[in-house]
Amino acid sequence: MSSSLKNLSDFNHVTIPNGAGMRVGIVTAEWNIEITGALRDGAVKTLLENGVVENDIIVKYVPGSFELTFGAQLLCEDKNIDCVICLGCVIQGETRHFDFICEAVALGVTNVSLKYNKPVIFGLLTTNTLQQAQDRSGGKHGNKGDEAAVTAIKMVQLKNSL
Repeated sequence: MSSSLKNLSDFNHVTIPNGAGMRVGIVTAEWNIEITGALRDGAVKTLLENGVVENDIIVKYVPGSFELTFGAQLLCEDKNIDCVICLGCVIQGETRHFDFICEAVALGVTNVSLKYNKPVIFGLLTTNTLQQAQDRSGGKHGNKGDEAAVTAIKMVQLKNSL
C-alpha cells in the first residue's frame, strides 16, 4: 500500500512483541541528518516503548547511506547484537546517483542479513523530494524509524521462535 494512503506509525492493528532482552544496533547515515536523526529518534523511542532497555540500543553513525551496509556488517559481527536497523535518506537528484545508491543499499542490507543470519532492517527513505522525506520522518506519514524498530522486534521474535 502506498504510504500516501497510510500513516506509517499506526500500529494499532499490529501486535508488537516485547523487546526485553533484545540488543539492537542502529546505524544512521549522517547525510541528510535532519531526516536521519528524526528516523533514529523514532526508532529509539519505539524500541524503548516496547521493552528494549536503553543500554541495549547501540547507535553508530556512517557518513552516508552507501556506508550503511558496512556499518551494519560491523555491528552484526558483535555476537551480542540481535539485529541491526539501517537508517538513511536518499533524495532524487538530477543524476542517476540516486539509483545506484538505493540499489546498492537494498542489496547490501539483504546480503549482510543473510551472511550473519540476523535481521538487518532496511530503513532507507528513497524519496523524490525533501518534503516527502520530512513527511516520512515524523510528518504526516508518521516516522519510518518507528516502522523499522517494530520490524526489528518482530523479526528477532520470529528468529527466536524457530
